[in-house]
Amino acid sequence: MGRPRTGYATLREAEFVLENAPAVGTLAVMPAAPAPHVLVVDDEPIVRDVLTRYLTRAGYQVSDAGDGRQALEAISAGHPDVVLLDLMLPRVNGLDVLRTVRRDSDVPVIVLSARSSERERIDGLRQGADDYVVKPYSPGEVVARVEAVLRRAGATGTALTCGAATIDPVAREVRRDGQVVHTTRKEFELLHLLVRHPGRVFSRRQLLERVWEDSWAGATDTVTVHIRRLRAKVEAEPSAPRHLVTVHGVGYRFDP
Repeated sequence: MGRPRTGYATLREAEFVLENAPAVGTLAVMPAAPAPHVLVVDDEPIVRDVLTRYLTRAGYQVSDAGDGRQALEAISAGHPDVVLLDLMLPRVNGLDVLRTVRRDSDVPVIVLSARSSERERIDGLRQGADDYVVKPYSPGEVVARVEAVLRRAGATGTALTCGAATIDPVAREVRRDGQVVHTTRKEFELLHLLVRHPGRVFSRRQLLERVWEDSWAGATDTVTVHIRRLRAKVEAEPSAPRHLVTVHGVGYRFDP
């Protein structure tokens, strides 16, 4: 049995809209420069073509890959900011691509798949996907999902400071006194969230929900552990922090 062509009609309709309208929905929204790079991975040329044109129209740099092996090569060579990944790929299937990527990278991955059962969606998210979109879908929705993932990941915006440390949301990099400071994915997202909201107090539960989202059902102690690690990396005196401040009985805030 051949692969189901789920979403084909929707994409044909989107192709017509794209060619006949100057701006539709999210097409008028332009990401901040430098334009993030999106890699579209799908073995159907029409899917790659329509998504590429929608994303390009929205201001993104776009490249594509037609199978799993090409995808891994493109991710390694091109360092995209977001990957749109189909699961039903030749040569290397999408879940194997996702597992391989997650061993070495925290690049946001949005799965686009005809596999729609709850078990399959949960499996994709647990393997490391940042979002899961079921076919058929609107290309405009996919653009909006890309924007949302980049916003959560901090890939748009300007550099921020935390004492002697600089947080670069585009490069997803922290530097202190000019030297790169290694942070895990969650450490970076936690630091970036706090620094983006100076003076705002977040409870541990709020931080858990914002950074770990629905994929994490653990205790709030994990937030405390991550804050402790971040203080050791960015504070001049971790035992007497000036920037990542504890608000006793509530949570944490960032003081500039």
